[in-house]
Amino acid sequence: MVSTMKTVFFALLALFFATAGLAQGQYQVRPGDSLRVEVLEDPSLNRQVLVLPDGRFSFPFAGTILAGGRTLTQVEQAIAQGISENFATAPNVFVSIIAAPNLDVADGIDVYFLGEVNAPGLIVMERGTTFLQAVAQNGGFTRFAAIKRVQVRRFNPSTGEQAIYQFDLKALQDGAAITNNLVLRDGDVILVPERRLFE
Repeated sequence: MVSTMKTVFFALLALFFATAGLAQGQYQVRPGDSLRVEVLEDPSLNRQVLVLPDGRFSFPFAGTILAGGRTLTQVEQAIAQGISENFATAPNVFVSIIAAPNLDVADGIDVYFLGEVNAPGLIVMERGTTFLQAVAQNGGFTRFAAIKRVQVRRFNPSTGEQAIYQFDLKALQDGAAITNNLVLRDGDVILVPERRLFE
């Protein structure tokens, strides 16, 4: 029975990530958009950039990047290619929209909640929504939630890999400062695991 439940859980998890991968990267960048760029291997490169009227922006080591008319995934690939000579292995680059001019409600992002949450499933949120804002909108956790180990899982459809960001919400409740209030992307999955014994 336990092995059957585990199989079903992992099948549902795989379905969520497959759906997330398809939803990601559909938005085409426009002049005037503000983008958040994150480089997993070198956080000093993380920054906000503004797409200029010619559809381009500058990025360290990569020079001028054409973003206008491209999807977020294509912009990620262009940055990764531009900075790759500075890394021993191919860098993991993530680009998200912080602000876009004249963005309507239809341009929201799909965020998936999974695990020990009161309202699991898909929630459509405004672009620029942070991790903490999303958690506040979701409806809370079950009494079995391991709030010290809440994860954001971000799937990169171009590489097939996923990045995992972990947050200790218990420490935040106790007054700790959040070091990286991640701006969510279309297709992100917020996973709240079950508490371990004596956790």
